[in-house]
Amino acid sequence: MLDIHTKRVYEIPDPDDGLRVLVDRVWPRGMRKDQVQADAWVKDLAPSTGLRKWFGHDRERWGAFRDDYFKELDAQREAVSGILGEARQAGKLTLLFAARDPQCNHAVALQEYLRQFVSDD
Repeated sequence: MLDIHTKRVYEIPDPDDGLRVLVDRVWPRGMRKDQVQADAWVKDLAPSTGLRKWFGHDRERWGAFRDDYFKELDAQREAVSGILGEARQAGKLTLLFAARDPQCNHAVALQEYLRQFVSDD
């Protein structure tokens, strides 16, 4: 089964991260490309600007945000398939995000979404 992890982009990269993919729609504030060390930046896997702003990292909106985000991801099948294909070759996928909350953010929801496609690997 493919290992899928999340990590704040501000944490030090680790050789064990596998394929490092930035999944934010906007570039992380104050970070240079060499600091991020992402193998890819896939904006299409990030929530829409409207959904992201509505959510505002409000934990009370988490369930509704997650449901709406999954619907958006359903419309991005090509990006989802592409990243899963690359990740399978690498053996491990690390989703990079800039949000302060490590437990309630779009990368955590994306991790859950992607796992449904790799549970049978």
